[in-house]
Amino acid sequence: MKAFLRSDGVQAFLGWLLGTYLRIVLATVRWRHENAGCVEPVLADDAKGAIALFWHGRIPLCLATAPQWWRKRTKALISPSADGEFIARALAMSGFPAIRVSSAKPGDTAKMRQAVTAIREATQWVAGGGALVVTPDGPRGPNEVIAEGALQIARRSGQPVFLMGIAAAPAAQMASTWDQVMWAAPFGRGVVVWEGPLFVPADADAAAIAGLITDWSARLSAATRRAEALARA
Repeated sequence: MKAFLRSDGVQAFLGWLLGTYLRIVLATVRWRHENAGCVEPVLADDAKGAIALFWHGRIPLCLATAPQWWRKRTKALISPSADGEFIARALAMSGFPAIRVSSAKPGDTAKMRQAVTAIREATQWVAGGGALVVTPDGPRGPNEVIAEGALQIARRSGQPVFLMGIAAAPAAQMASTWDQVMWAAPFGRGVVVWEGPLFVPADADAAAIAGLITDWSARLSAATRRAEALARA
């Protein structure tokens, strides 16, 4: 069954299905943006890069931010897993090509080398004025906890980070999935709450990075909860 789901034909179909749904949600939901002005200086300057974070469970709503990121050269950081493959295809349909990176377990030198190469590519992309969209708790969680990779890209590139809390109503939220994925109903209401710019100091050590992970995870979750409340209001 796994081999079937990972076949190119099935992945292409799932990517098309998700990509079509993403465009329907963008086109039919009445989207409202709070504090979107914070990202304008980056969008208006081709020399400035950016890293944009939203939670993995909001991937079905993520094209709500496309009108902003279409204004820059933008890529998405996506896992090379089977799930990541069709998500990458779906986002490519809307003009967001992928940089594929996986988290490596201790002792897995092959994956570690792949991860280092991908992080280097992502860092160069952002440092060169590109935008990078990341679900920092993906692909396996824990839910709503930022992984270190996005912060290391920000530290090495010196570019700002923006948090994006995304929600819609009415919507179905799947409590059975690790990321509690949210699926918006067409013709509803949606909200994106923006926060930033945030920076990781170039000299940040492991303790400083850990502190930022705790702080920024809480702030991104707070932005997401605010988006939920505004969408339901």
